[in-house]
Amino acid sequence: MPIEESRYIWMNGELVPWQEARIHILSHVIHYGSGVFEGIRCYRARQGPAVFRLRDHIRRLFHSAKAYFMEIPYTQEELQKACVEVVRANGLEECYIRPIVYRGYGEMGLNPLSCPVEVAVAAWRWGRYLGRAFEEGARVIVSSWRRISSETLPATAKACGHYLNSQLAKVEAVKAGCDEAIMLNVDGYVSEGTGENFFIVRDGVLYTPPVEASILPGITRDTVMRLASDMGYRVVERFMSRGEIYTADECFLTGTAAEVVPVVVVDGRPVGDGKPGPVTRRIQEAYLRVVRGEDSRYEDWLTYV
Repeated sequence: MPIEESRYIWMNGELVPWQEARIHILSHVIHYGSGVFEGIRCYRARQGPAVFRLRDHIRRLFHSAKAYFMEIPYTQEELQKACVEVVRANGLEECYIRPIVYRGYGEMGLNPLSCPVEVAVAAWRWGRYLGRAFEEGARVIVSSWRRISSETLPATAKACGHYLNSQLAKVEAVKAGCDEAIMLNVDGYVSEGTGENFFIVRDGVLYTPPVEASILPGITRDTVMRLASDMGYRVVERFMSRGEIYTADECFLTGTAAEVVPVVVVDGRPVGDGKPGPVTRRIQEAYLRVVRGEDSRYEDWLTYV
């Protein structure tokens, strides 16, 4: 889906015109993937545009940066304000927000420590990441590519270079005529999608891989776990085998860009009756009510623009 340009991008403390938000071709991040980022959504809520779980996203950004020895030259509060400022300056009511922290121009070579740490925040209108799959359900494959091991890279960090791993699995899925791929970890247990966390439903119980399965601890994953528990569902974090996906009653993906997406086919096998399941639909509907400010119990998750 092409990027729909906005007017401004926040770069190192200033709003600059979209087309002027540039970096040097020899910036460290381009050559070595040395950056960390977040994906955040702003929704049209009852009281106006509201950024969902902004504080949690920015906190995770700082955790990712710490894993890679990147000292962000702003406070968490300053970057929260920058996200709100970008949305407001661009006159956006609903949008996707992308804060990124990266190693800039300074020195070439694998030692990144002398390169400056730069920060930017962009926001633009972006529809649902998996498009029609939100309503109809996604067709997925189990990828031949394994999810990065936490013994190789800090898998709990949302880092730019990590997503080369995800790209290989995503392209494999697309070339197979599917919407998405599920990745196993190095031990053969289910890990996550290429940009989403993963759940199955069996006998009314939700199961999702634990952090130890080399997943990114998703903000939407956490949201769904809390909502499901509040709705009376039991939620269990545990390792699961590939075969368990094939016999699940329901499967779904969660992520900020994708939101809550039913999975209806895995490796050519229908999940349940091959249609989005009732538990998934209830969680999907509850999630949308929350992000749109229609459930006052979760009001503290919203930052109004």
